[in-house]
Amino acid sequence: MLDGVSDRGTRSVYETGKGRLCPKCGWPAADCRCSKAAEEPVPAKLRCVLRLEKKNRGGKSVTVVADLPRSQEFLTALAAELKRACGTGGTTTEGAVEIQGDQRERLRPLLAAKGWVVRG
Repeated sequence: MLDGVSDRGTRSVYETGKGRLCPKCGWPAADCRCSKAAEEPVPAKLRCVLRLEKKNRGGKSVTVVADLPRSQEFLTALAAELKRACGTGGTTTEGAVEIQGDQRERLRPLLAAKGWVVRG
């Protein structure tokens, strides 16, 4: 076993002394190197794309606000604000926020009022 990778090419996800490990980089989850490298600063002028997705969701529609900075703190705060404004549920993904239902007409003015450029 060399650097957390076994002979079979798999990486362990838990060590007794360290606890939970990141499956990508092998560091302890609390001090993960790959998640910190993925954090992007939030620019002053933001652009986003609104789109409606139905694929692989069992016929349900989801409004996606995409092309956002990959800052988990920023995405979590934005998702909470948009969910509250729409009165629906939602989640964050890598660089996007998903809101349940077709909320494009409700979200477009909210995002434009923040000074963002909204496409879609």
